[in-house]
Amino acid sequence: MFTFLLEFGMFCVVAFLLTGIKVIKEYDRFVVFRFGKAIGTIGPGIVFVWPIADTYKKADLRIITMSIPMQEIITKDNVSVRTAAVCFFQVVDPFKAVTKIEDPIEATRQIAQTTLRSVLGQHELDELLSARDTVNAQLSAIIDRQTEGWGIKVNSVEVKDVEIPEGMQRAMARQAEAERERRAKVVAAEGEHQAAEKLAQAAQLISSQPGAMQLRQLQTMVEVSAEKNSTLIFPIPIEFMSGITSSAEDGERLDISASTKQKQNDPR
Repeated sequence: MFTFLLEFGMFCVVAFLLTGIKVIKEYDRFVVFRFGKAIGTIGPGIVFVWPIADTYKKADLRIITMSIPMQEIITKDNVSVRTAAVCFFQVVDPFKAVTKIEDPIEATRQIAQTTLRSVLGQHELDELLSARDTVNAQLSAIIDRQTEGWGIKVNSVEVKDVEIPEGMQRAMARQAEAERERRAKVVAAEGEHQAAEKLAQAAQLISSQPGAMQLRQLQTMVEVSAEKNSTLIFPIPIEFMSGITSSAEDGERLDISASTKQKQNDPR
């Protein structure tokens, strides 16, 4: 009977000790409490915790993806927008995450929501749409400073959606259209200015050569005559007219002198 009780007692002790053997995964850690006092962190692998005396709480070290719900925000330039974001964080100190805060994930969620509203309210609408990387870096730095004491590391925060009122969308479309028209007019004006400069240089070069203008006129006539339905007007240089004018004046002077001689010879 004594042997049976001894064997039974040994069996109970072994079973009792076996209940203290735990297998911890690579991405998990156990924070152990002995009679209510935190004594440290154990894992991963096969570990032993004393039954009854020790209790533990598990902490997951993997990166957690947390969606920040849509928030109503008024920007610095008084535009009401709705925006949502996503936060990537992980537990880097399981001891702090378990002993310093009750629910680290929910606490991080609330901090992320309030920080999102306060930070985006300090920026104008154009900055939210164009400088997204700067805003994301600022959000990540502020949230990480607040969660550092809880053993949580915020890897990044990404603003994933910005909803703009319909009236503001129409105003932005008109602004973009006006900006494109302005750029088109500026480009056209710059082209006219460059063309005028080139024409002035060409005119100066042609005027420096006596026969350049006639050659240019002949070239233009050849280009125009390629169209069969065009009426060609041939320009005559003024130099050609000077010879004809001088000949006519000489003829008139000869006629006047001949008539004068005839009157002198006439006895009547």
